[in-house]
This record gives sequence, C-alpha cells and structure tokens, in this order.
Amino acid sequence: MKLIILDRDGVINHDSDAYIKTPDEWLPLPGSLEAIARLSRSGYRVVVATNQSGIARGLFDLAMLASIHAKLLQAVAAAGGRIDAIFFCPHGPADGCACRKPRPGLFLEVLGRFNAAPAEVHAIGDQLRDLQAAHAAGCRPILVLTGKGQATMANGGLPPDTVVRVDLAAVAAELAP
Repeated sequence: MKLIILDRDGVINHDSDAYIKTPDEWLPLPGSLEAIARLSRSGYRVVVATNQSGIARGLFDLAMLASIHAKLLQAVAAAGGRIDAIFFCPHGPADGCACRKPRPGLFLEVLGRFNAAPAEVHAIGDQLRDLQAAHAAGCRPILVLTGKGQATMANGGLPPDTVVRVDLAAVAAELAP
C-alpha cells in the first residue's frame, strides 16, 4: 500500500498565525486539491496529521473543527481526490501529550491504523516540527516551501534525508507521474 501523510495548514491550505477557526477561514493553496487528487488517482492513501491547539486554547471547539474538515473533504472530493483519514492533536504546547508534533504520536497512530511500513511513507510538512515527527516515526520527510516552509528551510536543522520541494503539487508530480 502507498501511504502519504500531509500536514494541513501551510501544506493544503493557507496558514494563519491567528489560527484557522472557521470553515470560511479555510482556503486551499493553489494546486493543493489537484495534487491530492493526483495522489489518490495513482493509488496513494492520503492522510492528514495536524496539530490543532486552537481547541486547547478555546479558539474553536471539536464541532467547528469537524466543520472545517468537512469543507476540506468536500473540496478534495470536488477536485476528484480523497482523504482517507484526518488525525489531529487537540492539545496545547504545554500539555505534554505524545500526539503533538514534533512528537511522533500522530504518525505512529496513522502507521498502525494503516499497517504501513514507515520507511515507505512520505510525510509532507512546512514546519520543522512536522519533519521531526515524521523522522522520529521512521517516515520520509518532505519540506514544502509553502506556508512557513521558506522560513523553516532558512532556519536549517532539518532532519537527515529531508527532501525539499516547492509545494504539494511538485511532490505529487514526482510521486504520481
């Protein structure tokens, strides 16, 4: 089975330092929906793994997050793609949970649920914590330069063997030619 794990904010949709708190604030990045569709059509199982500390911060609740994700799923389906699952961490940075990236808990859950070999799984993110979590879980990290990706690359310290691509569309073009 081919499996790919995507971060949400900054990879699929525009990111916001004020958090994505409503479906109206969720806006896809150019080419991202088509990239997911391309991956889906070529046999990839596409999973989203995202930190959502806005829940712990009281900025939105689980019902609102479900509405945001419903918009995401609908937009991907309208582009001809499919997201097989969305995993999220609702905790804040000080909660000490195992699921908040850069810890690998979300990735380990995904790998277990899909019975996937980590070394065969690509994990795409725009922040160092995405790549660190992927690396810690044994996945193959890919940094995209959308969202906070350019700043992440400029700051350095990427995990070993991190691949850098301009955006999710470039990743899809390479993995699903």
